[in-house]
Amino acid sequence: MATVDLLQDCRLFFKKGETQSFDFRKEQLLKLKTAIKAHEQAIYTALYDDLKKSPEECWVTENGLVLSEIDHMLDHLKEWMRPERRTTNLVNLPSRSYVIREPMGVVLVIGPWNYPFQLMMKPIIGAIAAGNCIVAKPSEFAPATAAVIRKILEALFPKNFVCWVEGDGATVIPEMMKAFVFDLVFFTGSTTVGKQIYKMAAEQLTPVILELGGKSPCLVLDDANMRVTARRIAVTKFSNAGQMCVAPDYVLVPESKKQVLVDELKKAIKDFYGADASNNEGYCRIINTKQFDRLIRYLDGATILTGGEHNREKLFIAPTLLDNVDSNAAIMKEEIFGPLLPLISYSDDSDILKIIEANKNPLAFYVFSSDTKKAEQWLAKVPSGGACINNASWHFANDHLPVGGRGNSGMGRYHGKESFDAFSHTKSVMRTPTWFDPALKYPPFKGKLNLFKWFIR
Repeated sequence: MATVDLLQDCRLFFKKGETQSFDFRKEQLLKLKTAIKAHEQAIYTALYDDLKKSPEECWVTENGLVLSEIDHMLDHLKEWMRPERRTTNLVNLPSRSYVIREPMGVVLVIGPWNYPFQLMMKPIIGAIAAGNCIVAKPSEFAPATAAVIRKILEALFPKNFVCWVEGDGATVIPEMMKAFVFDLVFFTGSTTVGKQIYKMAAEQLTPVILELGGKSPCLVLDDANMRVTARRIAVTKFSNAGQMCVAPDYVLVPESKKQVLVDELKKAIKDFYGADASNNEGYCRIINTKQFDRLIRYLDGATILTGGEHNREKLFIAPTLLDNVDSNAAIMKEEIFGPLLPLISYSDDSDILKIIEANKNPLAFYVFSSDTKKAEQWLAKVPSGGACINNASWHFANDHLPVGGRGNSGMGRYHGKESFDAFSHTKSVMRTPTWFDPALKYPPFKGKLNLFKWFIR
């Protein structure tokens, strides 16, 4: 664990103001970009060791997205740092009004294990761009990736600017948060742990950004292109073996179209991963035996339409479609976070809403339909952190779109401009000249009511 002295060193370094200039921020981002490129092969190796990810999947979902985020920051940082003019109301004329975005200070970034490079580095990039000092705590469950990130960060940055902390999160994080008042905590992980982080932060009135999970539904309407729908659901559901916060969690499909969709999903799975996914180098593995055992328990009582094969020693679970899933089963109450996909038929809209509202405020909501108006009507009915029409999960890869949850799926936004804003405090400023100082503004106020009503309206 980081000692209190080391955390205080971060505070002292921040107070010097060195992190706040555009040149400093730009230099750190450029150094980080160069180092990530130089460690490309090491990143691939680490992610394979932790999750059996292929280089191609690593690029699309991990280091490629991180480099894209850095480029986006470098392209827009100077613009975002400029004061933003705001209108001045009549009573305050001839003042000038604007907002400036100042760094929060010393921020704690806590990363998860499912995308251990990307979901650790993206918040760090945002924190650097916003001018903060960072304490970074990776997941202990992806040790190879954590080792590569540590090597990169410690070679580039002094510990009082980016402080790397390892250890058991259940012990290390509470100890740090009790010993030191962070200016913001950014956590990516489960809703259960997110609630614990929120409670600890509340004790010190520390602001939090919680990027959590949830049961993200796919709603397939009867006019959807079933072949395209199946392929777009399958490619994201089974990416990273389903261990993705914005992965489709379950599919709602009209009874009359269910068999068509099942057939197309089976075909897509075979096209993507072959007849036996255990022999496919592009198919990931479950992170550890704890998660493996949890997922296997979900199979109890469900009808397996395809898949279901598993190997605990190799942490392998095949892409699996499930039918006849009881609404009270654990798989319908908990985030699945694995390659198991329940298909649930419906006959009318009330069925859809009842199922979704059992796990309200999902991190994402996906609607598949040939009718954009109908799809948008469903987006209005279902509150969610984000959404796609005729797609799933890919909104996460767009730097121009904010990502975040609501309610049980989290709070706060990040990615691109929203990352810069997330790690910044927006300060309102009004500058007033001294050459104009009317007596109207000062006591006594008796007899000025009508004037006040005219100015303040």
